[in-house]
Amino acid sequence: MPSINGTGYEVAGSEDHPVIVLIHGLGLCRKIWDPYVPLFASGYRVLSYDLYGHGDSAAPLEEASLSLYARQIAELLDDVSVDRAALVGFSIGGMINRRFALDYPERLSALAILNSPHDRGEEGQRAVEARAASVRDQGALSTLDAALARWFTPDFREMRPDVMELVKQWRLAADPEGYAQAAWVLANGVTELINPNPAVTAPSLVLTSENDTGSTPGMSRAIASEIPGAELTIIPHYQHLGLMEDTRAFADPVLRFLKRTI
Repeated sequence: MPSINGTGYEVAGSEDHPVIVLIHGLGLCRKIWDPYVPLFASGYRVLSYDLYGHGDSAAPLEEASLSLYARQIAELLDDVSVDRAALVGFSIGGMINRRFALDYPERLSALAILNSPHDRGEEGQRAVEARAASVRDQGALSTLDAALARWFTPDFREMRPDVMELVKQWRLAADPEGYAQAAWVLANGVTELINPNPAVTAPSLVLTSENDTGSTPGMSRAIASEIPGAELTIIPHYQHLGLMEDTRAFADPVLRFLKRTI
């Protein structure tokens, strides 16, 4: 596995293909994309990597921020000699790729924002900040049971205890301080992405699940409304981690979007 500046990553697909970068969510790791990489790599060069403090990546050497995570991607692209890429980001990954679009617009070919939060309102913002504070005070597992109930449909949780355990192990593997900092960025970084000026201009797909309570359809509609020409897709039935329940339901609209845009 290659590493650049403490970032663990993997590359799949032909060097002749357009490049896409896959960005995972808080407390997860690049392995969440394992079912997706073969689908994407048939037509694209695919970079999957771990956020600082997650998976095989080192903890951040400075205070975490969306701009730090965006710079992590820019350095990764430099390491593999890639000028421009499409960024597919899930949850906090969909915040990071929006920050990348603002910080490095010349290096972005397209943007897919999956199940990512936006303006939560005062009550919702207080709730997510309280969860971030709990992580700091009580550890990464303090919010896990409630998170699994928000993330997966009840039937899937019952039928796939192996997946619940896998998600738990990914969270346990995260650096405690790196995870706590990322949780705070997830809670507070949204404010810098609301109605950005200048606006994001890259071709964009905004997608979420019908029953995602943390990255709601309303939030996705708001994100799309702030990006000229953005496409919006709502996947029926699923919750926040629907992309782990039904790979094709989430991969297919992303692939159709990428085929049209890069």
